[in-house]
Amino acid sequence: MIRVAMFSVVYLLCFNVFGQNSANSEDVIVSIDRGVIIYEDFCMNCHLVEGEGVENVIPPLALSDFLMKNREESLKVVKFGQSGKIVVNGKTYNGTMTAMGLTDQEIADVMNYITNSFGNSNAIKFTEQEVLKIEK
Repeated sequence: MIRVAMFSVVYLLCFNVFGQNSANSEDVIVSIDRGVIIYEDFCMNCHLVEGEGVENVIPPLALSDFLMKNREESLKVVKFGQSGKIVVNGKTYNGTMTAMGLTDQEIADVMNYITNSFGNSNAIKFTEQEVLKIEK
């Protein structure tokens, strides 16, 4: 829980420094705080504590070019699962990730956490409405 609180403080300070609306940044912080819990419950077993993944088996979320450059495709992976080849940071992974059965809000929350953690930085908040629109 300390990790969540520290992350929230750092995130809020960064958003305020860059001139973001504090009400909006507080919404993002609440989403990220929920996302930490979801990550620990559903994602951490495979992608590991720092999002580093498992070399040649499970792609990293840390500093992930795929995650940061393919917003819609990343949402599809979390919402529906993924099977087959995927290239992350120049390496090809060929495995399966099953859908976790998360709600659209839970997907938005975990994506807000992941895309603002592990060396990733994302200024555009994921929302439940955005996830709802994602189709296979």
